[in-house]
Amino acid sequence: MYKDEKSEIMKWVKGIGFSVLGIIVVCLLWGAFFVVDAGEAAVLSRLGKVEQFSYQPGVSFKAPLISGVTKFDVRTRTLKEKTSCYTADMQTAELDYTITYNVRKDNVHLLYMLVGKDYEVKKIIPVLNDVIKSNIGRWQAQELVSNRDSARVDVNMDLKAKIDNRFFENITIQFNNIDYSDAFEKSIEAKVIAGQQAEKAINDTRRIKEEADQKVIAAKADAEAMTIKAEALARNKGLTEYEAVQKWDGKLPAYMLGNSVPMINLGK
Repeated sequence: MYKDEKSEIMKWVKGIGFSVLGIIVVCLLWGAFFVVDAGEAAVLSRLGKVEQFSYQPGVSFKAPLISGVTKFDVRTRTLKEKTSCYTADMQTAELDYTITYNVRKDNVHLLYMLVGKDYEVKKIIPVLNDVIKSNIGRWQAQELVSNRDSARVDVNMDLKAKIDNRFFENITIQFNNIDYSDAFEKSIEAKVIAGQQAEKAINDTRRIKEEADQKVIAAKADAEAMTIKAEALARNKGLTEYEAVQKWDGKLPAYMLGNSVPMINLGK
C-alpha cells in the first residue's frame, strides 16, 4: 500500500514537472518570435549588443531570454513647439510652429544605437531652434509680419540642410503664429493707420488738384470763347443786332424814349 501511494505521488510529480516544462517550452517558443506592425520599425539587441539591421513590418525570430526588441514609430510625426527669438531690430518674437517629419525606417538601428529613443530632444529641437533664430534674426520685425511665408521657406531649406539626414526625412515646418509685445503691436497698428491716413490725404490732394485743373480748363475755354465772340462782333456790327434778336422774347419794353423801337429797324 505504501509502495502504491509512493508510485502515485511520483506520477503526480512527474505530471506536474512535464506540465511546467511544457509551459516553459511554450513560453520560450512564444518569446522566440516578435511582430512588427505596419508603420513601425524595430531594433533587436542581444545581450546589450544592437544588431546592425532594422526590422520591418512582419514576424521575425529572436533568441529567447537574451534578446530585446525596441520599436520605433516611422509614420509621419507632428511636433508642435514654441520658441522666442530676436528680429534684426531687436524685437522679441514669440514663434508658434509645427514641424512634420519621418524617421528613416531603414536606419532606426543607427538612431537607437547612436542617439536613443529621446531623439527629438537631442537631434531635432536644438537644430530647429538654432535655424529659426538665425533666420528670423535677418528680418525687421514689421517686415517679418508681411513676409512670414518667405521666412518659413528659408527656415525649411536651412533645416533640411542641417538636420541629420541619416535619421530623418520629409521635414516640413509651418509658422502658426508670430507674436510681439503689446507695445510693439500697437506701434505697428499706429503706423498702418498713419499710412492709410497719409494715402487718403494724397488721394484727396490729387482729387482737389484735378478738380481745380478742370475749373481752370473750363475758365480758359470760356475766356477763349468770349474773346472769339468779341472779335466777331467787332468785325461785324450787324451781328450785335442779330444776337439781340436771337435773345428777344417778342415783347416790347414797357417804357421807351421817343418813338423808336430799340435795335429793330422797321423801315420807312
